[in-house]
Amino acid sequence: MTPRRGILPLLAVLLAAGCTTQEAPAVQIGQVTRAPVSEVIEAPATVGARATAALTTPASGTISKLYVEDGDTVKKGQILARISSPQATDQLEQARKADKQASRPISTRGVATSVRLPPLKVPASLDTRVARDFARARKAAAKVEDRAIRAQLLAAIDAAQAQHKAQRRALNQVVTGLNRSVDQVVAQVSGQLGAGLSGLTASMSSLQAASRSQTRVAVKAAERTVDGLVIKAPFGGVVTLGGASSGGGAGDLSGLLGQLPAGLAGQAGAAATAPSGRSGGVVATGVPVAAGDTIVTVTDVSALVLSADVDETDVLLVENGTPAEAEFDAVTGATYTATVTGVGVTPKEGTTGGVSYPVRLRLGDGVYDDQSPAPAPKPGMSAVVRLTVRQAPDAIAVPASAIVTSGRESIVWAVRDGRAERRVVKLGAQGDATVQVVSGVSPGERVVVKGADTVRQAQTLP
Repeated sequence: MTPRRGILPLLAVLLAAGCTTQEAPAVQIGQVTRAPVSEVIEAPATVGARATAALTTPASGTISKLYVEDGDTVKKGQILARISSPQATDQLEQARKADKQASRPISTRGVATSVRLPPLKVPASLDTRVARDFARARKAAAKVEDRAIRAQLLAAIDAAQAQHKAQRRALNQVVTGLNRSVDQVVAQVSGQLGAGLSGLTASMSSLQAASRSQTRVAVKAAERTVDGLVIKAPFGGVVTLGGASSGGGAGDLSGLLGQLPAGLAGQAGAAATAPSGRSGGVVATGVPVAAGDTIVTVTDVSALVLSADVDETDVLLVENGTPAEAEFDAVTGATYTATVTGVGVTPKEGTTGGVSYPVRLRLGDGVYDDQSPAPAPKPGMSAVVRLTVRQAPDAIAVPASAIVTSGRESIVWAVRDGRAERRVVKLGAQGDATVQVVSGVSPGERVVVKGADTVRQAQTLP
């Protein structure tokens, strides 16, 4: 159990007198009264900034220009440094050339999409030669003097010529059929060739689209790299050259936010970014840097937060809006207001074997004991926070010494007719000096307030 400090109320405790000796009686009697009771738990804490961002160089190069110095206050969007990186510039140029090449359309010009064959024909010279031969035969037959023989010869020539004409027509039909068959085959082959070429074109177009998508991504990445060579403040704050110093602020804040639920982390206003890359070394104009090196860290101190570690025995009493007070070793005699804004769920092992849970608080103003204003602490400073987890402004109260624990029960010894009477009570807010009793006793009743652990049932009391 963590130490507790209650708000000491003014109790009108009526102590029973009855001892005539100078030694204090072993048992003292007090009275149940009404008084305000506050239950307070304590926890160690560390101050953090509203947000911290470590700004790194996206590529190797040199610092060509540095516009700020340690401790400067900057505004959002203000240029802090410029990095010269020929490598990043060359990569952008190559990416743009590749994208331009990938954007050229695919052409199938010059690729045949059909097949054509000349039709089959019977040579015209054959008909001419055959006609000439028939004419010669007739001329020779006409010279035969015998009329009967001449008639027979001419009849035979006519029959032969008629047979030739019939054969010629049959040959023409065969040639026509062949041409028709050849045309059908050629048309089929041309269609298949066209379909194949169309599929090839579609495949090449798909490959081109995929290639173009990759080249566009490469161009955008190279452009972001080149744009990132001009380092700008993501929000207003105080500048630290290089990485943030160790000891609090950003690391603690980012760790706490990582443990908070998503809804609570959004209440932070801005996520803290833990420094990455090299945080040491000199940051100055002309100094070479490598990709990922931290050039500038910007810390937003417009609102300070507290990261507290609350013991597991107390954390269930803490919720959003719980009021608290904080004291710092660096500001002696000052007290600061605070309010819980988030309770984490990831446990952290303690050095003594127990666990604690991260609690985030918004830090308010502080005042000294004389009510004069106290200075604002800096990120990384340690503090002790006192969270008021339960308050009862008009509680039925008894001194904390009147409560005796018996197993799982809390009891008090009431005085009835001069004898001790065991009462089981239900407790509410538990301060260091006084405790709220929800049930079991009533205001005005007399109870044992000292030596209660020695009392027995029906024991005679003063």
